[in-house]
Amino acid sequence: MTKTLKAAAPKKKTTKRPSAQQFTFGYLVHDVSRIRRTVMDLLMRPYGITRSQWSVLSTLSRAGNDGMMQVDLARLMEVGKVTVGGLIDRLEASGHVERRADANDRRAKRVFITEQGFDVIGLMIELAATTNRRILEGVSDADREVCEDVLLRVKQNLKEVLREQGGLGLLDSED
Repeated sequence: MTKTLKAAAPKKKTTKRPSAQQFTFGYLVHDVSRIRRTVMDLLMRPYGITRSQWSVLSTLSRAGNDGMMQVDLARLMEVGKVTVGGLIDRLEASGHVERRADANDRRAKRVFITEQGFDVIGLMIELAATTNRRILEGVSDADREVCEDVLLRVKQNLKEVLREQGGLGLLDSED
């Protein structure tokens, strides 16, 4: 006759397991940003612009009118050069951006926003303003100002941590 072995039941831990609940601030900042991007994506969809494409246009628009090297655009957007290359290809094919030779290095190409691209950016600004008004309904001007002040302070503190760790160059700007 064969004996059946029974596995010993695991002992129950009596210590409390950790929970990330104490990180509510970070979670909320991340989640609000994620949901807002999703809303903007839905609003831009009827215009044939994807989230990735409007991110390219937004990043280019913040850089001024001198155009931007594709490698710099990839770094600012925190995506690969190949990914940015494909996005630029599609935006160029649709007439929103164009590649031009760099003034200092003819082998290098800079990416510029076209008039059609600037029209889309104008539309994005209008939709964002309307969306911001909607998502801030019920929030007083005083509360909004406090929130902006707190977030600005948090941003400055984060940049200080980056400076201390030698990682400030990882950011898109030092404003």
